Amino acid sequence: MTNYDQLYIGGAWVPSDGTESIAVIDSTNEEVMATIPAGTESDVDRAVAAAASAFDSWSNTPVAERAKYLTRIGDALAARTDELATLISRETGMVKPLSKAIQVGLPMNSFNSAAALAETFAFEERAGSSVVVREPIGVVGCITPWNFPLHQIAAKVAYALVAGCTVVLKPSEVAPLDAFVLAEIINEVGLPAGVFNLVTGDGPTVGEAIARHPKVDMVSFTGSTRAGKRVAEVASQTVKRVALELGGKSPNVLLDDLDTEGFAKAVNDGVSKCYLNSGQACNALTRMLVPRSRLAEAEQLAATAANKLVVGNPFDETSRLGPLASAAQRDRVRNYIRLGIEEGASLVAGGAEAPEGLEVGYYVQATVFSNVQPEMTVARDEIFGPVLSIMPYDDEEEAVRIANDTDYGLAAGVWSGDPAHAQAVARRLRAGQIEVNGGRFNANAPFGGYKQSGLGREYGHWGLEEFLEVKSLQM
Repeated sequence: MTNYDQLYIGGAWVPSDGTESIAVIDSTNEEVMATIPAGTESDVDRAVAAAASAFDSWSNTPVAERAKYLTRIGDALAARTDELATLISRETGMVKPLSKAIQVGLPMNSFNSAAALAETFAFEERAGSSVVVREPIGVVGCITPWNFPLHQIAAKVAYALVAGCTVVLKPSEVAPLDAFVLAEIINEVGLPAGVFNLVTGDGPTVGEAIARHPKVDMVSFTGSTRAGKRVAEVASQTVKRVALELGGKSPNVLLDDLDTEGFAKAVNDGVSKCYLNSGQACNALTRMLVPRSRLAEAEQLAATAANKLVVGNPFDETSRLGPLASAAQRDRVRNYIRLGIEEGASLVAGGAEAPEGLEVGYYVQATVFSNVQPEMTVARDEIFGPVLSIMPYDDEEEAVRIANDTDYGLAAGVWSGDPAHAQAVARRLRAGQIEVNGGRFNANAPFGGYKQSGLGREYGHWGLEEFLEVKSLQM
């Protein structure tokens, strides 16, 4: 067990003003793997003061110099890939090969891509007689989730730093250890004191203190829609900018012009996209919409695919799905599975019981429901676990209507035998990122949602622009 007993504030490791600690639990065996400080409001005050003090110098540092720091951070993350992947697999449950590629690979990409982007980004432009200047917004509070912990930290911190902002980070207390590694790296590369600050703790204490702090100019939050609403409410009292990346209940529309081979490919891809990170993904394609005439075909294909997925320890080579990140999440997902059965959905794979031989650890069976109706809870709530809902439709208009009948709008998928047809339907779906015929995730394309899936976008120049203010110099 590792005991992290200090916060990173003002370029130094310092003790918390509080005396309490938080246990970090290993998702594979339910044992305590580390402890971290339970930060306090006064810790946030110190971190914000350090960030505010560093802002003037950092914002006036040439952008090429800021970019060099990011490149060094990206290189240092690469050097610690195996260590980080192991930590995050224990924190979140993702199988280790995927942790290396996704949980560490994507953060490396964020730091390196932000550095490259900054050298070509137009921070100034002419608009008639005016010069339009894009300037860093100021001190940014970053509040990040547990499912892709370092990835979501990097998506915010890298772009905020290269924009010229200073940062106070509160990682999730469920999966915070990778944030300590990042702080160690930032300290080693010599980022100026106060530019990056780390305060750990819970949301009601540390998160809300960041959101309401009068010297925090912006809050960038990723997490549940419920928590995001609270962040926006608290932040509104000081009228600061808020960026929110929240929940999803993403549809995957399989159109009726798919041939047998294409339909099988679409179902199998959809199962894998639903179960990535054991379903702990805000953009998971959890609602599979299929023609009613092909419902039985979809059931058989999905059940076969789900039953082939080996649930087990994320460090075992045969495992394809690891545990969920916490006991609370495991219990929540199992309760949703029970509710789906009670509401009349057809269970065609999995179930609420622990996988055989995996009573210890936060494991859940890969579960498939079929004949799910739009009003059912499993069709409407974000479950955040390995639960797929197959929903029949009678025609394309109904498919689009069911797909859009949700409070969320983060992601979606469309499959068709005709790529142009798939694109046409994709344009009708109200979501921020649409996979067309299995198109792969692009970490340099804008990511964010419609409706209650959030405000703003991350990645690429769209992500950089979130951290900039626009000023007109009238000539």
